[in-house]
Amino acid sequence: MGEANVRTLDGRTAAPQTGGERTDRQSGSGGLVSRLRSPRTPRLWFEILLIAISYWAYSLIRNAVPEQKAQALRNADWIWRAEHSLGIAVEHTINHAVDSVTWLIVSMNYYYATLHFILTIGVLVWLYRWHPGRYAAARLALFATTGVALLGYYFYPLAPPRLMPGGDFIDTVIVHHTWGSMASGNLATMSNQYAAMPSMHIGWSLWCGLTIALVAKPVWAKVLGLLYPVTTLIVIVSTANHFWLDAVGGVLCIVFGFTLACGWYGSLPHRLPRRVGALGATAD
Repeated sequence: MGEANVRTLDGRTAAPQTGGERTDRQSGSGGLVSRLRSPRTPRLWFEILLIAISYWAYSLIRNAVPEQKAQALRNADWIWRAEHSLGIAVEHTINHAVDSVTWLIVSMNYYYATLHFILTIGVLVWLYRWHPGRYAAARLALFATTGVALLGYYFYPLAPPRLMPGGDFIDTVIVHHTWGSMASGNLATMSNQYAAMPSMHIGWSLWCGLTIALVAKPVWAKVLGLLYPVTTLIVIVSTANHFWLDAVGGVLCIVFGFTLACGWYGSLPHRLPRRVGALGATAD
């Protein structure tokens, strides 16, 4: 009872298939998904390759989006008028005020050009080395944040304030002859000029800041983590690279990224065990 012999075409009797074997076979795909959704110890070579390919693909797709200048300028005008209606259109005032302090605006130009990459990579390395159990989930949140931003670049081309005709905004990189922005000066031809919405400077800095604030132990590290996206917001506005509402777009992207990571791994990154494979491990 409970077992069935299967007669094959050449008359031989096949071995009975037990319930356990059938269950294993039926649940094979489910088991694969379950393994993919379980945090694993990251492999260095794979992570370096994945990050390099992902950033290359992101840059390629972002810069391949048609530079719809007319639409981008119309959208910028709409954003500017919307901010006036909301009473938050102070980007012009901040841009001119900070530009009058040369050492400060030059520092912000270099901040805008470098920390965006350096700190993001630094946090990834920190997670990989000291929090491998949380690394995959945090990395997924970052990648999802970046991926969904591409939709914004495609469907909502937006000119930054510094490119608005008659806006009287100062392109601080050009004025102060500082190296840095892929969207200003000689490097402008290498980057899509009208991909300001959403701001990935805000998306990535929020990812860094929240990750540090939620995972790091020292209070000073948590404070610095939270200050990083705030400082970045001031920088992107002062340099006339973004409107306030571009930052809101970046916030929405990071919310999507962390939501996807939580749904896939069943928990936010900081709540996962620090190490992978420890029996009864809990987040610490």
